Amino acid sequence: MARMIAVLLALSLSAPAAAMVGGAAHAPKFAHAVVMLTGPTGFCSGVALAHDLVLTAAHCVLPGNTYKLALSGSDGQPMLKSIAATVRHPQFEAEAVQRHRATADIALLKFAETISSAPVPLGPADIKVAVGDPFLVAGYGLASPGNGRSGGTVRSATLVATGQPGSLQIRLMDPTTKNERAGLGACVGDSGAPVFTNAGGALAVIGVVGWSTGPRNTDGCGGLTGVTPLTRYRAWVVGQAQKMQSALVR
Repeated sequence: MARMIAVLLALSLSAPAAAMVGGAAHAPKFAHAVVMLTGPTGFCSGVALAHDLVLTAAHCVLPGNTYKLALSGSDGQPMLKSIAATVRHPQFEAEAVQRHRATADIALLKFAETISSAPVPLGPADIKVAVGDPFLVAGYGLASPGNGRSGGTVRSATLVATGQPGSLQIRLMDPTTKNERAGLGACVGDSGAPVFTNAGGALAVIGVVGWSTGPRNTDGCGGLTGVTPLTRYRAWVVGQAQKMQSALVR
């Protein structure tokens, strides 16, 4: 599995958003829900909302390409699972992601079999985000920018909202480095990674990672982490899950 992941990571360096850098902690407790998706140009992260349904970023599953779910089998050997159906939000604009602009950058992937033993719930529909609010981000992305072998492990970091968070986009930063120098943040391979909040003592998904920057809005990782919040799209996610006959956890 490690060799396969290393190869996939080496192909991922052109992906729009990055991985958990800056010394983000290994997070094995998320391995049951956070997944890795592979494609012709690299890999992304995602999160299971049902035993057979994954939420990710729409730019991770563009039309005309074939994507797989990367898993480790019971014998430790790598497995690639086929996706039965993919649906992207109809308002998604790929060009907006490249420019770090707000867009409906979310997609749902349906599988013909169980791919998660313990999916996680969606956050509340009426969540309000203020500057300084903390969120936990977990993904498979690179731990060291440019080093393809540094990814493939679920890592997590607590980041805080900055700028003008709203229902279209949230920008997160490391509260210690404050986007002034490299710190914790998303990197290559973290596109589609879940952003969690604490809802009644349990983690719930309130958005997905779309892009990242280096400190002070430079290229790279460890500065800002751009998030597509689910506030405006939660009803769409619930409706599509019903159409796909997937039972979301509550």
